[in-house]
Amino acid sequence: MILLESLQKTYRSAQREVVALRDVSLNIAAGEIFGIIGHSGAGKSTLIRLLNRLEIPDAGRVLIDGTDVLGLDDAGLRAFRQQVGMIFQHFNLLFSKTVAENIAFPLRIAGGKTNRDIDARVAELLELVGLADQGDKYPAQLSGGQKQRVGIARALANRPRLLLCDEATSALDPQTTQSVLQLLLDINQRLGLTIVLITHEMDVIRSICDRVAVLDAGRIVESGPVTRVFLHPQHPTTRRFVQEAEHVDENSQADDFAHVPGRIVRLTFVGDATYEAALSRVIRQHVLDFSILAGRIERIKTTPCGQLTLALVGEEPAIDSALAQLAQQGVTVEALR
Repeated sequence: MILLESLQKTYRSAQREVVALRDVSLNIAAGEIFGIIGHSGAGKSTLIRLLNRLEIPDAGRVLIDGTDVLGLDDAGLRAFRQQVGMIFQHFNLLFSKTVAENIAFPLRIAGGKTNRDIDARVAELLELVGLADQGDKYPAQLSGGQKQRVGIARALANRPRLLLCDEATSALDPQTTQSVLQLLLDINQRLGLTIVLITHEMDVIRSICDRVAVLDAGRIVESGPVTRVFLHPQHPTTRRFVQEAEHVDENSQADDFAHVPGRIVRLTFVGDATYEAALSRVIRQHVLDFSILAGRIERIKTTPCGQLTLALVGEEPAIDSALAQLAQQGVTVEALR
């Protein structure tokens, strides 16, 4: 649905130039939740604002469902933007209007609908986001999570095909973040909506995204399915995000393992293999001893996965054979020492 080709963007002032994006290319499929993660200043917000032409690149192409966004005239751009909803970090609600009036606002701007149609659509959206009894309240009377739900309802008002989320959960506490993410996942599944979500939190990516791109200094340094990127990060920036999410210090962990005897390996289990007894069977068959040095079992979106770091002790040929057998059963084996 989205194709970005060789995007470049530089901000210039009298004093200096700041390169925000460097040769960024991406493709995003219809109906998926695509995450873009990076630290502050990586270029995330610039990238997402190019998708609805709130920013214009210095070079490159932006195609949305076959439409060349950069080639649209004013009328075409207005029509296009009605098909793109946007959710903001700090809600951007109109505080002088009620919840219902905030949601109705884009419908009134678009025109062509009666008051009765608008009221029906607002009621439908309030029900969708779990605020059916809050329509007459003002934003100041709502919690942060409720304000973001109003922002989501407003973004959906004109039945967009694409929903852009600019740090949509960064201003929320962890529990509220999870409820808003679950709402976005439900909307994606029920409406078949394509969602592009930018964040600096790997937990957000892990919870609901199908694929992810990692931005660093304006470049995409790694991208792919979330399960692969999260379990097998290749770039140092990606590894830092994963370690922050897991509260792991890789250097101190390596020091902890320095005096552990045996061969140290990391085993990764994805899908049904996570719950199978493959490891115990292989260990018994090859008469090995092992120590568990680190481990986790979790879900990445809906996929169960697990990783174990082990120290294996035994005859070297037996260890080689055991690891080869695990690999044949779909377990990813990484030698750490």
